Amino acid sequence: MSIFNEIISLGPSVMMPIIFFILALVFRVKIGNAFKSAMLVGVGFVGIDLIVTTLLNSLGPATQDMVQRFGLKFTVVDAGWPTGASIGWASPLVPLVVAGAIIVNILMLLLKQTKTVNIDIFNYWLLLLPGGMIYYVTNNIVIAFIACMIMYIIAFIIADKTAPKIHEMYKMKGVSFVHATCGVFVPVGILVNAIIERIPGLNKINLNPDSITKKLGVLGEPLALATFLGAGLGILAGWDAGHVMKLAVTVAAVMLLLPKMVGVVVEGVTIVREAAETTLQKKFPGREFYIGMDTALLIAEPSILATGFLLIPAALILAVILPGNRMLPFADLASIVFIISMVAPFCKKNMFRIFCTGLVILTITLYGGTALSEIYTAVAGEANISLPENVKSQELGNLVSSYNTPLGWGLIELAKLFGK
Repeated sequence: MSIFNEIISLGPSVMMPIIFFILALVFRVKIGNAFKSAMLVGVGFVGIDLIVTTLLNSLGPATQDMVQRFGLKFTVVDAGWPTGASIGWASPLVPLVVAGAIIVNILMLLLKQTKTVNIDIFNYWLLLLPGGMIYYVTNNIVIAFIACMIMYIIAFIIADKTAPKIHEMYKMKGVSFVHATCGVFVPVGILVNAIIERIPGLNKINLNPDSITKKLGVLGEPLALATFLGAGLGILAGWDAGHVMKLAVTVAAVMLLLPKMVGVVVEGVTIVREAAETTLQKKFPGREFYIGMDTALLIAEPSILATGFLLIPAALILAVILPGNRMLPFADLASIVFIISMVAPFCKKNMFRIFCTGLVILTITLYGGTALSEIYTAVAGEANISLPENVKSQELGNLVSSYNTPLGWGLIELAKLFGK
């Protein structure tokens, strides 16, 4: 288990090439091509990580200055998803959940209950965090383990159901996303889209990068939109002209470069996917299979990035106006882009509908973070997690996480019935 933890700690850029190289050999890819596939995936994830880190490091100070500028103070502080991941991987459930997740995937494949071979092992923390909170509430490792597996199975069902739409919109064949945060919010997007469809006037609003470009020309292209949005966030943060321009260029660079790095990953994935398709079709004629990947592959879509940027100030406004909310959106503000990544295909790539869905999702996560702050803080304390230097609070939470989704929150509340 210590070796496994060491590999996990290296992150996707090291872990994914290892997994892909092994998978390639299993599916009888020649060793040279297996190496190429693994390295393309690794290089692509390094590129994605560098670009996303640049984005987070640029938007992080802007959002923090926004919070300070408007004097926002709450009793529960969003400590960021890396803190949640650290708490999850420090859980005593790790051996059980890792082994159980792999076995569940194999059984579901054998029983034809899923098409997905999930290799997104790093995001097991999305199961481990709420599982650890349930274990804290119940002091029963069996109940906590069962809850984790329920979340995992539901994530598989959503991954299979959403894959065709995602393939169509993102032009990615043979992948799916077994994600206990992003996937769980897809039904919210479907519901919001259905409501908007029935409201005269609102159902005519169609904001997507293609239509905006047609109306505004060069000024409506994703690169220009990113520049304007980056500048707008800098202005809201109260920065001087130089820093505003720097942030605008950085956000524009992310919009331009991120899709290119996603393309590198997809090229590597395609080598293994095609070999897997050939091999599996021989053994399982007529069956279709997907490879489960990280949702980082989805955020390069211009409609997702642009809407994610718009939702940053919206999250702060929501935090202020929602009655009873005690959670301050903070470290995860720049990560909002992830929670709408699987929603876009079901909102017709319409930024207005994605934005409305994002508002509903943020409302849920803020109230969930408020309601579960005591348990989250206690579990963080037991895990001896070091918090970011700029986070000083008695109560903690995550804005972008799995424990404050409708599924995670519901399971934790259900577990309270069993008590300690």
